[in-house]
Amino acid sequence: MDTDETKTDKIDNTNENGGLKIDYDPKKAHYLVVTGIVVRDGKFLITKRASHEPAFPGKWTIPGGKFEADDYLQREKDTEALWYNIFNDSLRREIREEVNLEIKKISYLTDRVYVRSDGIPTVIISLFAEYHDGDVELCKDLDEHAWVTLEEARDYDFIDGIYEELEMLDLYLKQGELGEWKRSG
Repeated sequence: MDTDETKTDKIDNTNENGGLKIDYDPKKAHYLVVTGIVVRDGKFLITKRASHEPAFPGKWTIPGGKFEADDYLQREKDTEALWYNIFNDSLRREIREEVNLEIKKISYLTDRVYVRSDGIPTVIISLFAEYHDGDVELCKDLDEHAWVTLEEARDYDFIDGIYEELEMLDLYLKQGELGEWKRSG
């Protein structure tokens, strides 16, 4: 039983894809975003957000975007009730859409939360992958790209925290240690 202190507003919503009835609880709802550091010949792919982007315009980052229900609803389930590798599939789609590359050997790096200016919390899953194929072609939301070493990355104006993700990955690739994110000292 909900008391006044624990009661949350819930909105009934119907999913157009599956006709599922969903109770929306704003205290539990988040956008999900997946990002990926693409590694090629010891360098990291970084991209610069376009000036028209509402969040972090003109800042350097790594490719990625919002997780979409179609990333799994449009394919067969892997078991009777479940889909697996949904973030991997979403990242493959985002990398294709944003920079026109194919990737392989996707792995987890870290995660973070960002609260957008409209108040919607966004959980960001940071992954990394090896370059597989293609030539970089940027989408309209990106202005520039570069393949950089960690040393070269110091010269770029990144979204806060992204450089530290590059440090984490660089350490992992060189020493096999994947630690937790921490502020550069």
